[in-house]
Amino acid sequence: MDSVPLTSIAAYSHGLAALGFVALGVPLLAGWRSRAYGPVLILACVASALWAGALASAALDRMLWTDLSDALEVARNAAWSLFLVVLLGDYHKPGSRLPFGLRPVLFVAAVCYLLALVAAFAGHWDLALLDSVLPVTARVAQAVGGMLLVEQAYRNKTAQERWAIKFVCLAIGGMFAYDFYLYSHAMLFREVDPDIWAARGVVNALTVPLIALSMTRAKSWSSPLAVSRRAMFHSAALFGSAIYLLAMGSAGYYLRYFGGNWGTVMQVTFLFGALLLLAGILFSGTFRAWLKVFISKHFYSYGYDYREEWMRFTRTLSERGDNLGERAIQAVAALVESPGGQLWQRRESGAFEPVAAWQVPGIDTVEPGDSALCRFLESTQWVIDLGEVVTEPEKYDGLELPQWLRDYPRGWLVVPLMMGSRLFGFVVLQTARSPIKLNWEVIDLLDIAGSQAASYLAQQEAANALMVARQFESFNRMSTFVVHDLKNLVSQLSLMNANAEKHKHNPEFQADMLETVSLSVQKMKLMLQKLSRTDLQEKPVPLAVDAVVRQAMAQKAAFVPRPQLEVIDAGLRVLADRERLERVLGHLIQNAIEATPKDGSVTIRLARAGEAVQIEIVDTGEGMSEEFIRERLFKPFESTKSAGMGIGVFESREYINELGGRLEVSSRPTLGTTFKVILPLYRQDALLVERAA
Repeated sequence: MDSVPLTSIAAYSHGLAALGFVALGVPLLAGWRSRAYGPVLILACVASALWAGALASAALDRMLWTDLSDALEVARNAAWSLFLVVLLGDYHKPGSRLPFGLRPVLFVAAVCYLLALVAAFAGHWDLALLDSVLPVTARVAQAVGGMLLVEQAYRNKTAQERWAIKFVCLAIGGMFAYDFYLYSHAMLFREVDPDIWAARGVVNALTVPLIALSMTRAKSWSSPLAVSRRAMFHSAALFGSAIYLLAMGSAGYYLRYFGGNWGTVMQVTFLFGALLLLAGILFSGTFRAWLKVFISKHFYSYGYDYREEWMRFTRTLSERGDNLGERAIQAVAALVESPGGQLWQRRESGAFEPVAAWQVPGIDTVEPGDSALCRFLESTQWVIDLGEVVTEPEKYDGLELPQWLRDYPRGWLVVPLMMGSRLFGFVVLQTARSPIKLNWEVIDLLDIAGSQAASYLAQQEAANALMVARQFESFNRMSTFVVHDLKNLVSQLSLMNANAEKHKHNPEFQADMLETVSLSVQKMKLMLQKLSRTDLQEKPVPLAVDAVVRQAMAQKAAFVPRPQLEVIDAGLRVLADRERLERVLGHLIQNAIEATPKDGSVTIRLARAGEAVQIEIVDTGEGMSEEFIRERLFKPFESTKSAGMGIGVFESREYINELGGRLEVSSRPTLGTTFKVILPLYRQDALLVERAA
């Protein structure tokens, strides 16, 4: 138990082994009851973790071993031997019982292990007692027995079973083989070599991935918890970094030890350079891609964690922003570790134009829709390997690559984006950071990813087209209302022009004519402004309703019968756009005038009705039937007038509804019609009225 210069390295080495066996045993605890070998495997992992932890603790106290670590080493050897015995005789299969002749040997071995364990706890198993070769000889015998059990367990299995257990046999056999080397060396030289002892922890830690790999293959004793590729990736990176740092630390120690006066300088410089190299490797995209591919290829039956990949793919496409094309390339490229690519999309002309590029200098070449490339992609829906087209052209019968695609920088794959059986676009990807074999799994994943990306791009294209269509619809609707207003203005000016010859010398007529012309000019200017600025936003403001009604009536002054106003409640206000509310009321007044004979009357009453303002437009005209009101009155482009457009009442009701009000109609044929415009009272006025009450 003498102190040695390598105790710090031994502490790191055995500490790494302890962490490895803890990480191996924890997932097994979740389902040990349902696994045939679960309890024994957990026991072996726990014993190994405790043994390695005890040696690491001893190394921190500048000792190689303690009585506790000796006892735990015996327990660890016994646990792994027991696991091999259980593995050798699968008690769940009657045809594979342990050979009868082997059972006495195992019984004797179990007794020896028990005695060794008692001796270790009693302090008679100390390796420092090298004058007595019994402790070392017994450990050599344990190592030899373990290797024999490994050989028997592997040899007595079928080919399929060997595929499942070969890595765990290699791992346990490696542990016992290293112990055999360590203690044989100690027996020969009558002392334990500190260097070999310190490296023992790393050797045991290296067996952990092999056992974990067999756990994934052998269903009868594997963990029910699946280790995700992300966890495996980070664990492998961390594990590799630990081994690298341990090796570099050992090398740095020797540089210091043999470097003389320059030893410390050489050690610090070497360690700094090693850390820089490690950081460069860990942050290298090429290395990360290689590690992901290596883990998927050697530790999993499928190359992808489909849940993780699909969540990442959907999340990338669903991010907010206008660069959906770039995100589509990025999502597809990430599936095969490609560093960049470019997207071509079908346009109305049928040609495929480049619309986005991600991490590559984009090219502006347009590919005709009837080219050999596009016809091949649409008919076969294949992912094209550009390198394979050159080396094995017979696989792509009828395909002729365009020159721009042959010259594409680091071009690798052409992934079609299909919408059903129609080619929507295609993505050209650059060569992957790490070599990837294009098997059926990769190609199928790229096919479905291309279809999913095409659906997102098509949805965006449809949304843009719908937005443009709505803009045109809004403009056309506004144009229709403007034409309707122009018709009313033309009617007013025509009527005034017809009466001008008769009343041109009447000062009152002249005043009305000037006012009508001035108002008409103002309305036409507003209409032109709305047509020229389709983005003009309405700004509702509190309006005095009686002023708006009077303004609407003033524009109808030239008509007969002339409308009359009755204000029952003055000072009422509503929240609305002045010009539009005036136009709505003007439509209703104009309709009442046109439906009423010259000897009839049109009356407008303004009053308060609870928390609302009520504007009644009453005429003594022809009236309407209930059927007409129900089925035709509010239907656009339906009118009883020969020159009518049928949108005045429709627009009036739509705007009144927007303001939170309602339009009510009551009419009887030959007796007249009453329109009631009911609008919410301006809230501030309503609160003042409530407080006054």
